Amino acid sequence: MNKRKIITKIKELDSLSKEERNYLVNLINYSKRYGLVWENKAEKMEDELRTKLPILKEIKEKAIINDTEKQRNPNHVLIEGDNLHALTTLTFTHENKIDLIYIDPPYNTGNKDFVYNDSFVDKDDDYKHSKWLSFMNKRLKIAKRLLSNSGLLFVSIDDIEYAQLKILLDEIFNNNLINSITVKTSETSGVKMSHTEKKLPKIKEYLLIYSLGKNPVQLNPVRIEKNNDFNKLEKYAKYYSKIILNLEDEPEKWNIVSINDYFKQKNIKKTKEELLEFKLENADRVIYRTTNKSFNGISFPTKTAKVISATGIKYIWWEGKQMLFLENHIQEGLCDLWTDISTINLNKEICELPTFKNGQKPIELIQRIIKLIPKKNITLLDFFAGSGTSLHALMEQNKQDNQTRKAIIITNNENNIAEEITYERNKRVIEGYTDKTNNQISGLKNNNLRYYKCDFAERKPTLKNKQALTRLSTELLCIKEECYYEISSQINNEKWNKLFTDKHKLFTYVIYNDMFIEDAVNNLKTFIKKKNYKIKIKVYVFSHGQYPYTDDFDDIIEYVELCALPDVIYKAYLNVLPKISKL
Repeated sequence: MNKRKIITKIKELDSLSKEERNYLVNLINYSKRYGLVWENKAEKMEDELRTKLPILKEIKEKAIINDTEKQRNPNHVLIEGDNLHALTTLTFTHENKIDLIYIDPPYNTGNKDFVYNDSFVDKDDDYKHSKWLSFMNKRLKIAKRLLSNSGLLFVSIDDIEYAQLKILLDEIFNNNLINSITVKTSETSGVKMSHTEKKLPKIKEYLLIYSLGKNPVQLNPVRIEKNNDFNKLEKYAKYYSKIILNLEDEPEKWNIVSINDYFKQKNIKKTKEELLEFKLENADRVIYRTTNKSFNGISFPTKTAKVISATGIKYIWWEGKQMLFLENHIQEGLCDLWTDISTINLNKEICELPTFKNGQKPIELIQRIIKLIPKKNITLLDFFAGSGTSLHALMEQNKQDNQTRKAIIITNNENNIAEEITYERNKRVIEGYTDKTNNQISGLKNNNLRYYKCDFAERKPTLKNKQALTRLSTELLCIKEECYYEISSQINNEKWNKLFTDKHKLFTYVIYNDMFIEDAVNNLKTFIKKKNYKIKIKVYVFSHGQYPYTDDFDDIIEYVELCALPDVIYKAYLNVLPKISKL
């Protein structure tokens, strides 16, 4: 069928209005041969961006800062506001910088879990799926821009929108699906199991993992306990009756004795339960051996030796057999079915705050996701933050493996959730709190948390609006450069300029008025000479256009990196904002 001929005929029909013709032409031009099709539903949050530009304003009294002169802690960011607006601001501060995005979006159950244009979407709404897809599509496209080349997106979802979400993500991420994981989310007991005559109870959800596909992504291997049943573990462990006393040495030098002899030498007596506990605690050096045909004909002068196969797999040869370690048989490699994460008593993970009615994910689930990421000290983004589990989990994982990962979490303040749940929970995690039984829970004090609210500047690029946006962009610049501390000094004593630092080695200088360029250059000359500064200072200078007054900085150009404000913000927003309103 010839599209051009059909379009020509449509345009020749006098009975159609201009709007009707355009609708039919667009329908033909943008119809798909295969893929997800839905009716795009106008969204109030997007319409606001036709006349406004989103910015962030810090609520300084909510900042929790634990930095010292010797220690610089990871800076976590909580943004209160609609996530479409907040994500737009991050295209300026974090484009291509996010290593891990985890989201737990509304599942669109029809049970007051999904709000579209200030109204809950009912399960009988004819446009239920279209509204949800319109909502998710806008946000996921921006999220893709924020991911680093090796970054990963994890999305929790259930049966209602799983099929639609997967096709949508296949389109946005060019079919770069890493895994579709089934996660057990309920126990097979209790009230749920009393309704089996109506429908088989739901006890699982899904976790979709996508990459940009620009670089091969290799997840970290994670091992989990096979079973915590005593009888089954004891049956496994009884065959492992010997122990390596000097595991830190080379295999050829290992001293191996029976566990019974080990206890006799140390005059130790243990019950059956205590013996199993000892073996599990020392599972990395409690051993057994089995036949391996590939060892036939191989011999060594020592009792044990390391052997590497042609495919690179490492084995331990032990007097003609293969050595097995207990740890490899009480644990198993992680696969795409997760049934071991407990979902019981999740209300205890929310730091004595009221139960989170919309449900919350277990801390262990988010920690497992974090552990899958090969890169250390990552930046995590969660733009459906809810009760704040993702930040809580990240800080706990940082404590466990001594890393400095950072998180950016976004939530609206519906029913005061941002202030009273998300913020308050993570404040307690950092500062510590007293539980209901009067026990003092220690805080994870090696963390900073900063609180921001979404705000707006006028979008129309008049000179007045450009000047206002430059002023209002200060917090965005601090987040982008991670220079949160304003320096009060001679360089910073006028309203037209400010200097920020990370208290380590970075400096960001903002010039709000181009009339003072000469003064700014002189200030920087003095500062550079005094500091003997070798890393380039990031300088943002107000400009009517794209030119950051490079010639004026010629004498110190080797010490500065120049950016024109607010042009650099307009450029970042350009690819994600809807078309500007003509009103």
